[in-house]
Amino acid sequence: MQKTTVLKPEEYERKWFVVDADGKTLGRLATRVATVLRGKHKPGYVPYHDLGDFVVVVNASKVHVTGAKREQKTYWRYTGYPSGLRLTKLKDAMDKDPTFAVTHAIKGMLPHNKLGRRMMRKLKVYAGGSHPHAAQKPEELEL
Repeated sequence: MQKTTVLKPEEYERKWFVVDADGKTLGRLATRVATVLRGKHKPGYVPYHDLGDFVVVVNASKVHVTGAKREQKTYWRYTGYPSGLRLTKLKDAMDKDPTFAVTHAIKGMLPHNKLGRRMMRKLKVYAGGSHPHAAQKPEELEL
């Protein structure tokens, strides 16, 4: 009888990847990054362990969206009070925080529980082209 071996999270070595978002389509970028954060690209993937790698996204302010999404896409937020719905256009959100769209898209593709919050800690998003993680020797992640 064959046994399936399941790696524990502390037994697995995590890699660091860097992604340049300049000119990349937002959704396609987010799906690839979410896959790497979850660890689905690895042969030992199990859905209940956090075996994913670290991902650094640079140039998040230069991400591309198709069509008229920059002016028409709306993010909903509810304050919890009556009539507390707050609507924000993508353009306004990117003006306020250039990393918002990338972070929000990736977060929506991860599990919505403690495991997903733990995976989000391995995501580093920067609006510009530089990042402080050179000591980790990140590899280029192809999309």
